[in-house]
Amino acid sequence: MDSMRLLTHNYLQSNVKGTEKGYPLVIEPTKIELEESPCDLDFIRALLSKIDYDAVLSARGQILERCRADLGSEFVLPELPESISTCSEASDGDGSNGDGDEKDHTNTSSLSSEIDEGLMKKLHLILLDIHIVEGHLICPDTGRRFNITKGIPNMILHEDEI
Repeated sequence: MDSMRLLTHNYLQSNVKGTEKGYPLVIEPTKIELEESPCDLDFIRALLSKIDYDAVLSARGQILERCRADLGSEFVLPELPESISTCSEASDGDGSNGDGDEKDHTNTSSLSSEIDEGLMKKLHLILLDIHIVEGHLICPDTGRRFNITKGIPNMILHEDEI
């Protein structure tokens, strides 16, 4: 299936003439599908510095009801913490893992190295396995609606919008 994932949504913005705040786009889904894929923790870890986490949280909320309708009541869209740093602060916040041992700081130049595997798997599911097949992306500034048809967002502007 080649459909728009929430990872794609995280990079899209409205460029309508006069738009001052065209990001993040609001998602108005009418059809969502789930296609599970193998989780590559290193890939997700590398993505963390490249995504807008607040936009991911917002998008999760916008698709929640449609996921329930399209994927069934047995499917549960994972909860995410309000911030990534919330997870690393779940330890004592002093660099230890809670039992007196120091964390391995070999690769802690970024927060992503400290995120637990459970959160990484949740992010994988939300960013890569949820597919927006039909619906709209809406500019938060102008209200301009961009169609999503067969999983492809049409971000082409009309002549008067350029």
